[in-house]
Amino acid sequence: MAEEQNVLGGPGVIAAETEAKAPGWARALVDLLEASHRAPFELLPGLLASAVRQAGAGGARLFVADLQEEVLREVTGVGLNAGKGGDEHRIEGTLPGRAYQSSEVTAPARGGACWVPVRDGAERLGVLLVEPGEGEVRPDEELMRALATMAGLLLVSKRANSDSHARLTRTRPMGIPAELQWSMMPPRTFADRRVTVSAFMEPAYQVAGDAYEYAVADDVLHLAVFDAMGHDTSAGLTAALAMATCRSHRRAGATIPDVTRDIESTLIEQFGHSRYATGILADLELDTGKFSWVNRGHLLPVLIRGGRWASTLRCPPAGPMGSGFGLPVRQCTEQLEPGDRLLLFTDGITEARDTQGREFGVERFTDFIIRHQADDLPVDETLRRLMHAVMDYHQGALEDDATVLFCEWHGPNAPE
Repeated sequence: MAEEQNVLGGPGVIAAETEAKAPGWARALVDLLEASHRAPFELLPGLLASAVRQAGAGGARLFVADLQEEVLREVTGVGLNAGKGGDEHRIEGTLPGRAYQSSEVTAPARGGACWVPVRDGAERLGVLLVEPGEGEVRPDEELMRALATMAGLLLVSKRANSDSHARLTRTRPMGIPAELQWSMMPPRTFADRRVTVSAFMEPAYQVAGDAYEYAVADDVLHLAVFDAMGHDTSAGLTAALAMATCRSHRRAGATIPDVTRDIESTLIEQFGHSRYATGILADLELDTGKFSWVNRGHLLPVLIRGGRWASTLRCPPAGPMGSGFGLPVRQCTEQLEPGDRLLLFTDGITEARDTQGREFGVERFTDFIIRHQADDLPVDETLRRLMHAVMDYHQGALEDDATVLFCEWHGPNAPE
């Protein structure tokens, strides 16, 4: 997990650290930052290429991953999707794909060009192709990573208001409910010294009713998974209302049980008793490992301990939010140990069926996570492979949304 726990400094720190080793690179990074302030997404390829040449390398090309993390598409800055005429590489079975999956710099056996992972913190964004300078001299790896870090910061700062970025990262049209859902989701992956969180949601372009949430406030990590009734626009609206109510009341200081009651009131006010959402809402105290949670008629969380033993956490369920059953809402607690992993998920994960009607199932799901984590894969790569396995198991077309939210507590004294 060392790669995911690494917290990179800002642009000024990066420039300072590179100055002693290569003053040209430090100047290039500073100039790149200055030039980026008023530059839209479409200008990023030119700015990055110019910075790399200024630093003495041959050039740079930026590639971003699509929504389902199947391909890497070049950002050219040309055309409706800023990718007209650009190259595309599969994530499976290619050199740039290997850099993306492993978060390690990769290069062919011969030649000086390198593929460098582009991330914002722990979130994977794409890869940067850095071409060698005169004499086919490959730039120092630390300096290439510094440039890729800058590329990640700039990419995140430009994508929120860029339709070009959205078009480039989509391989097919997106449904209206999915458009709503994705606009509310936090980044897929977050990590600091004490915790790693990652999530995945399918079918990416037709999701309608599932949602995940996480946020950090001082020493508390808030987690939530929602599954709204149905698979249509109303389901998407139900999930969106649940998410917005959760955030509003949580940020005002409400307890977990009270937040779930507030969500129920909001849904009943809007829909009467015709719409509801199940969910798990939880808090993890990052300095102690105390995990507190409420079950609103949802699938129970799975705890993986010691990297191999999986158990289901139990808590008496209250009714789904919006049902108006009036059942007591009980908050349960579990003491985590450093290295414990929590899985919150929706039924689309476990109820996906093969051609013989056999469910994917909780056991297959947890075994998949355990086996791939044992291979020291990054968490986000494990979830990417899991969701592709679920999609393949169901012949590529899920009948229900499938969402998984992964959390690993590293402990209060985990190394930086």
